[in-house]
Amino acid sequence: MPVLNVGGVERLDASNLPAYARGCAVLGSGGGGEVGTYLLQALQAVGDFGPVSVVRLEDLPDDSLVMPCGGIGAPTVSFEKFESGDEGRVLKEAVEELTGKPVAALMPGEIGGGNGLTPVAWAARAGLPIVDADGMGRAFPEMDQETFELAGVSPSPAVLTDERGNVVVLRPVSGKWLERLARAVTVSFGGTSSGADHLMSAEEARRACVKGSISRALAIGEAIRDAEDPVEELVRVAGAVMLLAGKVMDVERKTTGAFARGRAKIDGTGAHSGSALAIDIQNENLVATEIPSGRVAASVPDLITIVDEQTAEAIPTERLRYGQRVRVLGIPCDAMWRTPEGLQLAGPSAFGYDHEYVAVELLHA
Repeated sequence: MPVLNVGGVERLDASNLPAYARGCAVLGSGGGGEVGTYLLQALQAVGDFGPVSVVRLEDLPDDSLVMPCGGIGAPTVSFEKFESGDEGRVLKEAVEELTGKPVAALMPGEIGGGNGLTPVAWAARAGLPIVDADGMGRAFPEMDQETFELAGVSPSPAVLTDERGNVVVLRPVSGKWLERLARAVTVSFGGTSSGADHLMSAEEARRACVKGSISRALAIGEAIRDAEDPVEELVRVAGAVMLLAGKVMDVERKTTGAFARGRAKIDGTGAHSGSALAIDIQNENLVATEIPSGRVAASVPDLITIVDEQTAEAIPTERLRYGQRVRVLGIPCDAMWRTPEGLQLAGPSAFGYDHEYVAVELLHA
C-alpha cells in the first residue's frame, strides 16, 4: 500500500469530513456502505457535540481499551433502514459492562465506505477520540476478514445492536464463528446491524491494525477535491493502476443472507480502455476479469474501485447503474494481506475462486 506524505490528522470536524468521506469511499472498494448518509450523521454529531480528536495508538496507555466498531450487513438494505444514532452509546455501555473497563477510544473496524464515518459520529456523541487505524485498510464483506484475526486477537465477546436498541452478546470461539453467528443475528435484525468486536488493549492494537488509515483516507479525499484532473491525481496518490475507462453496460444485483451479491459489466471506451471487464460483487468488488479472454485484471485482497470519470468520486456497488461513464482502478492492499496468512483469510480462495493471487501492480507491469 502506498505511503502518502501526510503528517497525520489531529481532529475530524465539518471542515474536513467531506474530504475524509471521499477517501473512505475510494478505500471501500465499492463497499462499506454508501458514504452520503453517514457523512450527514457525522456532520450532525460533530455540530452537536464538537470535533472528534484523532489519536495514534502510540499515544494511548498500553492498557487502554480500544473498541473497533461499525455496521454489518447488506449496503442495499441501509438505503431504507437507517440507524437511530444511539447505537454507539448502546455498544459502548455493553462493552464496558462486559469488560469492566472504560472504553478509551473507538476505531473503525474497516476504513472503507460508510464504516469509516460511523465511528466518527459515535465518538463525537460519546466525547471519545478515534484511533488513526483500522482493521482492513479497505472494506471486506465478512467480519473475520480483519487484521485483528491475523494478529490472534480474540473476537469474543462481541456485541450487536439495532436501531430499536436490541442487544445481542456473542462469545464466538473463532473469527469464522463470529461471522456465522453475527450474520444470523443481522438477518434477524432486518439485514443490517451495528457491532463491536475484537476488543483489545492499545498495546495489542499496535501490532494488530493497519495504522494511519484515517490520515490516508483524508489525504486521498483532499487530493481529489483540489486536483485539476481528479482521476489522474487519485491514481497518483493511491498508487493505483488504471484498469479500464468505459461505460457501465449491465448490473446484476440481489440481496441475500445480509450480503449484496452480483456482477457488473463495463465496456471499454477511449484512452486507458480495454475490451471489457466483468466485476464480481459481494458487498465489495472482489474480482475484475477481462472479457472475452477471462484473464484476471485484479483480485482481492487488492482494491477494485470504480469512480466517476470526471470527478473521481467512488461509486459504491449499490449505486452502479447502466450508462455511467467510469474509470476502474486497481489499488494495492496493505502488506499484511499479501502474507500467506492474509491470503488464506481474504485472498481469492477465501471467496471460492481457484486462481492464484498476483499483485495488481505486477499484473499490469
